Amino acid sequence: MVEYMQSILEKYADLLVNYCVELQEGQKLLVRATTVAEPLVREVFRAATEVGGIVEIIFNFREQQKILLEKGRDLQLKYISPLHREAIHNFDAYIYIRAPFNLREENNLDAQKVKTRQEAFKEINKVYSERTASRSLKRNLCQFPTLANAQEAGMSLEDYEKFVFRACKLYDKNPIESWLEVRKEQQQIVDFLDRRSTFTFKRDQTNITFSTKGRTWINSDGQTNMPSGEVYTSPVEDSVNGKIHFSLPALYGGRTVEDVVLWVEEGQIVKWEATRGKEVLDAVFNIKGARTFGEAAIGTNYNITRQTNNILFDEKIGGTVHMAIGQSYLQAGGKNHSSIHWDMITEMQHGGTIWADGEKIYENGKFLFL
Repeated sequence: MVEYMQSILEKYADLLVNYCVELQEGQKLLVRATTVAEPLVREVFRAATEVGGIVEIIFNFREQQKILLEKGRDLQLKYISPLHREAIHNFDAYIYIRAPFNLREENNLDAQKVKTRQEAFKEINKVYSERTASRSLKRNLCQFPTLANAQEAGMSLEDYEKFVFRACKLYDKNPIESWLEVRKEQQQIVDFLDRRSTFTFKRDQTNITFSTKGRTWINSDGQTNMPSGEVYTSPVEDSVNGKIHFSLPALYGGRTVEDVVLWVEEGQIVKWEATRGKEVLDAVFNIKGARTFGEAAIGTNYNITRQTNNILFDEKIGGTVHMAIGQSYLQAGGKNHSSIHWDMITEMQHGGTIWADGEKIYENGKFLFL
């Protein structure tokens, strides 16, 4: 078992270093993770060193952020690590390995302290968005399977590990070649979608239309997220009209919201309902920019077949679409600004269709032109 895990982590690290961020000799890489992900961080360090990269590592320990937000004073809450600041401004690559100890450890914290901490990162987040959009900072967000994630997904840790590794194509003989094939196939989709301008998602309670005129569809091929498998864009902000029902539960701040239905007029969400967690929506829609959509996307990773309450995976489920309220993507041409970007998902495999300029291009979870 130890040898098996070692082999998988070596393949994972090779994929992250040599495909996801394409690290070159002399380039600087920041790796950020929790201490529970040390086995993968070790292999990433090895792979990056082998190609001649310069590696810095930031480890977070259990409840570190919780302690800061409970005990910290203003000066401490506003402090940003000089290493983190330098990396976001000047490094060549950044790998953020999600590996939580406890997905609920930041619940019930002082809202004002959380806001102060968020405000402290405003400038650095702006630089991050701009540099990742231009890929002058090659970044990748990925997952190390932990017990917390396994429990959230309703799986044993062993089953969850297999789920993560399969989604990342780590059981394939050559994962890099597999992701290059994903890139090639998804580029056909992106090229097709870029030649259209008006789209409609339809399914049961969903009939929502938006324009992508002047916008770009993005091929999410595993370089910025691992795993990936989606194509996405930022719709023209005032073009979204109609009604959308999100059939999968949505999570925000550790709270679950179910059966979300949104009504949209000229790009603004004017009404909302949910069978559970409506109060979360009530609070979120008071955030500046949250009533505007920043993303429309189609999931294409058919190795991900179920929801695990981890948006890194759930939004990629093959045969789903998702839309995100809040912050747009600069690289897609989006113009909406918000402190929130919240993805909500609906399955399309049972009667869902997508229409482009009046033509049906997708049905029951599959594109019709491939």
